[in-house]
Formats: sequence, C-alpha cells, structure tokens
Amino acid sequence: MNILILSAGTRNKIVEYFVNTLNGTGKVIATDMSNLAPAIYEADKHYIVPKMTSPDYVDIIIDICQKEKIDGVLSLIDPELSLLAKNENLFESIGTKVIGSAYDLCEMSLDKYQMYSWLKEHQYKCAKSYMDKMEFYKDVENGKITYPVFVKPARGSASIAISKVYDKETVELLFAHDDGLMIQEYLDGQEIGADVYIDMISGEVVSIFTKKKIKMRAGETDKAVSFKDEKLFELIRKFVSEAGYRGQIDIDIFDIDGEYYISEVNPRFGGGYPHAYESGCDHMKLITDNLEGKVNEVQIGDYKSGVYMMKYNELCIKSLEVEQ
Repeated sequence: MNILILSAGTRNKIVEYFVNTLNGTGKVIATDMSNLAPAIYEADKHYIVPKMTSPDYVDIIIDICQKEKIDGVLSLIDPELSLLAKNENLFESIGTKVIGSAYDLCEMSLDKYQMYSWLKEHQYKCAKSYMDKMEFYKDVENGKITYPVFVKPARGSASIAISKVYDKETVELLFAHDDGLMIQEYLDGQEIGADVYIDMISGEVVSIFTKKKIKMRAGETDKAVSFKDEKLFELIRKFVSEAGYRGQIDIDIFDIDGEYYISEVNPRFGGGYPHAYESGCDHMKLITDNLEGKVNEVQIGDYKSGVYMMKYNELCIKSLEVEQ
C-alpha cells in the first residue's frame, strides 16, 4: 500500500499520520514545489515537482505514481483538488485511486457563490451572499441585511483577501480594484469545524468529528474543543449525502441561537484535522481500508467531548542546497 501526498507544504502531521497508519506495510511519498516544505521530510520519500500550473505537471505526477506503484493519491491544497478529479480516469488507468470528490463538487466547493446557490436551492441555512453589489444595496435599504459584511473573492481559500466591511464606501472601493468579489453576510455565532469521512465504496458517512473553534490563525483553527450534538451529526449526514461528496472533507459551520448554518466546504484534510486524529478519529485508516477494497463501518461521534487542541510552532532543521 503506497500513498502519494501532493503539495505537502507545512502539513507535517498529515504525512506523519499516514506513515504511522501504514506502519511499514507501505510507503508514503510526498511532493512539493520547494525543498523548504518541511512536511516532505516526514515521508518515506519525496519529490520536488514544478508548479501545478505547469503544462507537464500531471504527466510528472503520473510518472511518480507508476514508478512508486502508488495505490492512492491526494492533495492538501484546494486548487489541485479539481485538477486531480479532472484527471481521475487517467490515474485509474494506471491503478491509482484519486482520494477525493468528483470534479463538479471540487469546483463548487472552491466557488463560494456557487456553494451558496446550491445551499439556498436545497434549503440549508447559510450566509446571504451577493455577486451584484446593487442587489446588496437594495437589500440593505429594505432591512434584509445589515453591516458589517465580508467582501471576499468568490473563488479562494485560506481566508486570503477577505475584508470585514462596515459601510458602502468601502464596498465601492474594494469592488473598484478587484474583479470576482462577492459580499457575504456576517454570521455572528459560534464557529464550528467538522472533519468528515465519506466511504469511497459505499458512499456512506462513516466518521464525523466536530469541534468548537476558539481561536483562528491564517484561516486555520488554532485552538478548539471537541463536542458532540446528534442534531449536527444528522445535518452533516443529510448535507453530505445530498451533495455527493466522497473521501475526506472539512466543513465550516456556524451555531447561531441553536441553529446550524453551513458556511464552507473543503474537500480535503482541513488544517484542524490533527485534533480529530489525536482524539481517535483515524481517517488515514479509513482511506487505506477503502484502497484495499474494504467498506468501513460507521463510527460517527466515536471520540470524547471536551478535548482541547492548542497548536504551536515546531522547527525542521536540514542541511540543503537551496536556490536563492
């Protein structure tokens, strides 16, 4: 059993957990475009590859899969998810399973307005969103939405270029200097993260870990505490099944006066996943079982409430030849 992790970056724990789960029964291979990406040194072997936008990028990854006899490949960054899904048949033709959701779901997850439209159409509670600023101004006048709001790129990740806005003048300024922006209602409530695994064979949700976020840093959960709520588990089961996700996903949710609002979905391992793993939710094992043809049993909520996660910085020291 050999696993390939693309764009490993600083996600050391994810690589480490796969190594631990395989426990010598296979290899974990990691890639990145830089040899200063510390996570690649947690793997059994690593490759330095070009940017994912390079014309020969997919061919290079296919080459690695064939050379290393890779059973399953996954990425840890949003833009690459669609690229993998788009080439799923190519990977399967060489015996490599793409660990993740279908192309259309990856695209919908990356496009916040498209996700909002889907949630609204399927009657899930979510933040009001606008691509048309004039429609937004009209709703402000009619009392349907109030400041502050978020102005953010419709396509994006890691909380990049998000502005909390308190007046029309700032909205105008931001829209004048950037295309592809959307306006999103500010949800004032408890932010929640859910690490979810959907069996790639049965399509059933088999594991859910939920945490209340205490502090964020650079778009990722910095401090959090685990909790359980059957009402939330049922909402996640319904949403995931209706949308059709597969494999590992990360969902951002808000609790506002006891009602759950779905905010965003990342069809990959989220930055706060180590909290789930260290609490007993080993999604790496679920992945490897699926790759071996085994259907996983349901283990939703199989962890303790009140377990805190606190991130801290670590160092990776290597003697390397690095181009300046």
